Amino acid sequence: MTYPMDKKVILITGTPCVGKTTVSRELATKLNAHYVNLTDFAKQNNLISSEDEERHTAIVDEDKMREKLAKEIDVAEKATIIIDGHYSAAVTPKTKVTYVFVLRRNPVELRDFMVKCGIKDQKLWENLASEILDVCLVEALREQGEQKVCELDITEKTVKDVIDDIVAVLDGHKKCRVGGIDWLGILEAQGVLDEYFKD
Repeated sequence: MTYPMDKKVILITGTPCVGKTTVSRELATKLNAHYVNLTDFAKQNNLISSEDEERHTAIVDEDKMREKLAKEIDVAEKATIIIDGHYSAAVTPKTKVTYVFVLRRNPVELRDFMVKCGIKDQKLWENLASEILDVCLVEALREQGEQKVCELDITEKTVKDVIDDIVAVLDGHKKCRVGGIDWLGILEAQGVLDEYFKD
């Protein structure tokens, strides 16, 4: 069995409910790529070290995850691998990553998405604050370096629009951009910033 030598590893990251999994699955189908959902991957490979009971989330052993992901990338039979997860930039070995797409969504729209997903109370406000304060973007830049990171505002866009934008970057028709999104400034200008930072 021979594996492609020159693999493209594409990370899709962003705040919960921003649309990562929908975009990642569709993109994987379009590119005939090997798809890895980090939540499922952690469960299947016993990489959950504990549970955060307050936030109802699993805590993953990041070192073991990094090791397992490296092997998963190495043995994948397809030339393109798509890794979907809000912490994908932190757990995918830097030497293997081609691009990191950070999906961004206006917090007003994102709040509606989160409510529909059943996220509420403290978890809702924490996740919205993460989006407003660029948490996933900052992590991607810190872990993978600016030259690999593309920030995409997907507010009001269809999944097809988002995939077209990603493919345009992959094909070299569009440049990666970082730093053009300022939710803090937008919410402040609209006079609603205080609504999004709850104690």
